[in-house]
Amino acid sequence: MSRVRESKPPAAPKTPRPGLKNMGAMYAWPMGLWFTAFFIVPLLIIILYSFLKKGLYGGVVGEFSLNAYKQMFNPNYGLVLLRTVRISLISTLFTILLALPCGYAMARSKFQTVLLFLVIIPFWTNSLIRIFAWMSILGNDGFINSLLMQLGLTKDYLKLLYNQQAVILVSVYMYLPYAILPIFTAIDRFDFSLLEAARDLGATKPASMMKVLLPNVKSGVVTAVIFTFIPIFGAYTVPLLVGGKDSYMIGNIIVDQVNKTRNWPLAAAFSMIITVLSTVGVLWMMASSKKESALKTPGKAEEKR
Repeated sequence: MSRVRESKPPAAPKTPRPGLKNMGAMYAWPMGLWFTAFFIVPLLIIILYSFLKKGLYGGVVGEFSLNAYKQMFNPNYGLVLLRTVRISLISTLFTILLALPCGYAMARSKFQTVLLFLVIIPFWTNSLIRIFAWMSILGNDGFINSLLMQLGLTKDYLKLLYNQQAVILVSVYMYLPYAILPIFTAIDRFDFSLLEAARDLGATKPASMMKVLLPNVKSGVVTAVIFTFIPIFGAYTVPLLVGGKDSYMIGNIIVDQVNKTRNWPLAAAFSMIITVLSTVGVLWMMASSKKESALKTPGKAEEKR
C-alpha cells in the first residue's frame, strides 16, 4: 500500500519583530543629533547674529538691526568681494584643468591603488605645514630663487610670494586632491566602449572626449567644482600667509571682524554669503547627480518623455 503524503499547510510569513521596525530610527538618532548640534545650530546662530545689533565691547545686543547688511555695501567690501570671486574662479579653473587629465590617467591606469594613495597623502599632513613648505619654495631665499640665481638666469630675486599669483598657486595645490577624487570616480564608472564607438564613427579623439566623455562625467566635474570653489572662496590661511595687501579676501574680513573690530553681526552677515553659496552648490550637485542617474535609467528616461 502506498502511503499518501499529507500536504503541509504553507508556512505563514514571518512578521518582523516590533523592535526591528525601530532599529533604523535608533541608528539614525546619533547622526541626527550630530547634524543638529554641529551644523543646524551654528547655522541658526550665524543667521540670528547677522540681524542683531553690535555690542559695545564685542558680542551682540538683543535688538533687531540691519546695520550689518547695510555695512556690506561699503565700496571697499565690494572690491574685496570681487577680488575673492576672481581668485576663486581662476583657482577653480586651473584646478579642474589639472584634475581632469589626472582623473582620466588614474581611471585608465593599472596602478590605481598606488595613485590613489599618492593623491590621499596630502590629507595626512597639516595644511599649515604644506603652506609653509610653499613659502620656503617661493620666498626670496627659497628654492626657486636660489636655483635661478645659481644658474645665472636672474641677478635679483623674483617676487614669487605675497601676491595674488601665490594665492592662486597654493590654492590649486591645496584643493587639487578634492577635485581629482570625484572626477576619477566618475570616469572610472564610464563605459569606455562608447569612446571606441565614437572613434569608429569618424570622431577624432578630442571630439570624442568633449562630446562623449565629458557629458557622461558631468556630475563628477560639478562635484569637483563645488569642492574647490567654495573652500577657496572662504579661505583664510592661504591669503593670510602667502598673499599680500592685494590678496585680502572674504575669509580675512570675517576673522578680522571677529578678532579685531569685534563686529560679530558683520562677520555673520559675510558668513551668510558663504552659507548661501554652499547651499546652492549642494543643491546643484544633487540636481546634477539626479539628472545623470535618471538618464542612465531607461524607465525613468521614458517616463520623462
